[in-house]
Amino acid sequence: MRHRYLRPSWDLPEIYLYRQPVDFRKQANGLALIVEQELGHSPFSGALYAFTNRQRNKIKCLMWEDNGFVMRLPSNSWKLSCPGMPSCQL
Repeated sequence: MRHRYLRPSWDLPEIYLYRQPVDFRKQANGLALIVEQELGHSPFSGALYAFTNRQRNKIKCLMWEDNGFVMRLPSNSWKLSCPGMPSCQL
């Protein structure tokens, strides 16, 4: 069995940033529901989904790997800037 870790790499199929603030008490199933119902994507595609909190200073990542969801809350502080909302800058 190979060991894999949730890190952005060149072989990730896609990376998505959900721009609406998310309640960070949500776990993997709640975030997967957002991916499926609000984005219209399959949460099992292997893509990386990033979510922000209301203050936009934290990011929570969700990804499906082999047989389950992997969630990561990086310990670094982030500042997200989305003034006009067509694109976001980290």
